[in-house]
This record gives sequence, C-alpha cells and structure tokens, in this order.
Amino acid sequence: MAENISQGALTEAVYYIMLSMLEPKHGYVVMQNIEKLTNGRVILGAGTLYGAINTLIEKQWISAVTRDRDSRKKEYITTELGRKFLQRELVRLEELLINGKNKLEST
Repeated sequence: MAENISQGALTEAVYYIMLSMLEPKHGYVVMQNIEKLTNGRVILGAGTLYGAINTLIEKQWISAVTRDRDSRKKEYITTELGRKFLQRELVRLEELLINGKNKLEST
C-alpha cells in the first residue's frame, strides 16, 4: 500500500478504514462498519485490515488510542493529518463524480 499525496488516490479499503476510524474503533468493529457502510460490497479480511493499519500508523494518518490498560483490544483513530487526506480524497471523488455525470449526460 503506497498512498501518498503525490499519487492522489486512496484505495477504497484505506478510505473506508480511515472513515471508520473517525471515532475510536478496534479492528473487528472497523471490519463490521465497512461491511455495513458498503451494504456488504466491501468485506475486509483481517490480514488486509491489519496490514493497512500498520501502514497508516507509519504515515501518521491514524494512531492507537489507549483507553484501558487491561484491554487487549487496540483501538485506533484517524489523526488530523489523516483527516486532511480524507478531505482531499472527498474533493477528488466529487470531481470524478461531477465529470462522469457531465460527460455521460452530454453524449
């Protein structure tokens, strides 16, 4: 997974992971949330999710949240930097949608 601002687009999985983590969530809840948001169209496996989580932590787009030291479940949240990338992605996706609709309607 090699998303950065110079490449432009986030993968769909990364987009939904970060969107799901706008509030603190642990991995299993993130997977459930993505499945629900996409009406079952996107189903992430644990390997995909945790690989993405490691990459997103390295990029500082998400961070681990410590709530209870006794809990074995790690929760993650999208950082301010991650929110900026989500906002840029929304602008990019809106442009794609508008251009696609305009082109289809004009032909």
